[in-house]
Amino acid sequence: MQSVSHPDAVEPVAVARRRRFRRALAGLVLALACGVGPALAGHPGQAQLVAEVAQATGKSPAELNALLDGAEFKQGIIDAISRPAEAKPWKDYRPIFLTRERIDQGIAFYLRHRPLLEQMGQRYGVAPQYIVAILGVETFYGRITGSYKVLDALVTLGLYYPPRATFFRNELKVLLELPASHLAGPLDTLTGSYAGAQGWPQFMPDSIRDFAVDADDDGRIDLKASLPDIVASVANYFKQHGWVSGAPVVARAQRQPSAKVVEIDDSQPRWPLEQFEAWGYAPVQALDPALSSSLQVMQGEHGEESWLTFQNFYVITRYNRSPLYALAVSQLADAIMRGVQARDHQS
Repeated sequence: MQSVSHPDAVEPVAVARRRRFRRALAGLVLALACGVGPALAGHPGQAQLVAEVAQATGKSPAELNALLDGAEFKQGIIDAISRPAEAKPWKDYRPIFLTRERIDQGIAFYLRHRPLLEQMGQRYGVAPQYIVAILGVETFYGRITGSYKVLDALVTLGLYYPPRATFFRNELKVLLELPASHLAGPLDTLTGSYAGAQGWPQFMPDSIRDFAVDADDDGRIDLKASLPDIVASVANYFKQHGWVSGAPVVARAQRQPSAKVVEIDDSQPRWPLEQFEAWGYAPVQALDPALSSSLQVMQGEHGEESWLTFQNFYVITRYNRSPLYALAVSQLADAIMRGVQARDHQS
């Protein structure tokens, strides 16, 4: 997901100059902290990165340097990654994505592209409403794919942001190594989120490399303009991460007053459902007691909510590690499917 800011007014010249100076100074301080000189020396670590990519791909070091020289450090990207929506409690996070408009648009999207969605859902064994919900949460069905230059984002985070430098430097390296057939356009024109995610599904470069699909058989992968590529790529991502066709995703649990306090660090299912029932968390629907499961406790609008989660919930957290994200995707998918079924009954 991305956070795109839209200034409402033009800053006074003096204020704008001071802002530009502060950003330039911040970039210089970060560069010096990484042990390199100012802009004349290139981005910190650029020479080593170019050498690695050139050796792995045979690409021209001069062309790679030209690409990186054209990328800019952006303080706004550092600011954006420092305030993720996933830091909110569930009661504040849910209303961002479970809006009437997002649900209605998801229903309309499903009905408009139903043959494609159900074809790809069947091919990859993934319920189509979850593909739609991912696109709804990530980019509002392709409406908001991000306006940051991908090179700026990955250079800023990979070469100037020590807390996440290892991850984002690798993503920058993968981006530079991707063949042109895997990109929606020339590398220096690509736009996306503040984290460098691209297209309707907001794939990072390594996900484009590993999971994106040329579903329309035109010899290239286009996650910005080819709906078959977009839908198939999300479905393939889920399949490759272990989606179980027809299996449950999440179920509300009724917490008994004497329930054991269970502290769980992630969403990976490790206990049979009957263990959680013994601990005092009973599912409100009939489920196989042997199902491998986990538990998430959320702070909802009306108090604490307990949710039993399963393998498919865990798969959604491979897309975004936050349980809040996975629960929002699941609830949006359910709402979309209810709307589609209601339209079917009316026709």
